[in-house]
Amino acid sequence: MNDAYAVLSCIPLFEGVRLENIKLARLGSLTNVTYKVTTDDGVYALRLPGKDTFEYINRTIEEHNARRAAAAGINAEVLYFDAKEGTMLSRFVDGVAMDGERFRREPGLPARAALALKQVHRLGPVFGSRFDVFAMIDNYLGILSKLRTPLPEDYYEVERVAQAVQVALGTSPMPLVPCHNDPWPRNFLDTGERFYIIDWEFSGMNDPMWDLGDLSAEAEFRPDQDRAMMEAYYGNDAVPAALYSRLELYKTMSDLLWALWGFIQHANDNRIEDFWAYALGRLERCKRRMGSADFGRCLSSAQRAGQRTRQDTKNRYDLPRHRSSLEEYASRELSNR
Repeated sequence: MNDAYAVLSCIPLFEGVRLENIKLARLGSLTNVTYKVTTDDGVYALRLPGKDTFEYINRTIEEHNARRAAAAGINAEVLYFDAKEGTMLSRFVDGVAMDGERFRREPGLPARAALALKQVHRLGPVFGSRFDVFAMIDNYLGILSKLRTPLPEDYYEVERVAQAVQVALGTSPMPLVPCHNDPWPRNFLDTGERFYIIDWEFSGMNDPMWDLGDLSAEAEFRPDQDRAMMEAYYGNDAVPAALYSRLELYKTMSDLLWALWGFIQHANDNRIEDFWAYALGRLERCKRRMGSADFGRCLSSAQRAGQRTRQDTKNRYDLPRHRSSLEEYASRELSNR
């Protein structure tokens, strides 16, 4: 906790506050170190970055996107952010952190989560970054190579199929919108009246169907819960079959992406949980999805949709393409707020 007190002493909000008047309680987190901070004047959440997270998280862009989401009332209010150190202080949200079991158990929650994500997607062209699952996979493979971490042979069985998914989705690109990109159930806080969505480390412009597919994969939704989520999101019960196919393809890629992320956590000696077993489990589920009878149909459906819409679909936002340009974009936007 000494690190937390040291960080708090540098935050203007805590100037003059005696350390003995600050109470810290550790909060759950897979990669970062997060505390609930209680003082006489308020309750806050302090995030300290996890080991080597700068390898795959751009903190300047995270700050830009997190502040935009907070201004829209979707994220907790950001009170302090040091992009160089990766530390962040937010207003504490007094809500229940969700989990997959509760999502599956309580009717109506998949629909509520879909509507919360729809709020994010309607923010407009405000995120100074691009999230592309296939580029992320390449980045993670580069990190694992640098860490000299061999992948299980199972990975190479799915790599070729993943390339086919990339081609199929690329034939029918959807307009990019602001996305959270890591809608893990515990990133949803339920106050009883609304959902807040926290942890914007992976946020960026993306196909909105990624958020829905990733949520479904993370919470292990049943088919009826997928339908409830999709119907709430699109506002009707006649969601085109091609969108369900797209959802299934992204669920598959979600398992692959987070399997690689898990291997990185293992290589970085993150002992929060057994990340090697976690990664192997996600990779195995990815293989099962790819081997299912419906998977080929989903690929074909996405390709057919691309043939119909290729001339009409364009990326509606002109964002910088390179990481350095994205950092400049986010920094400029922050300085203008």
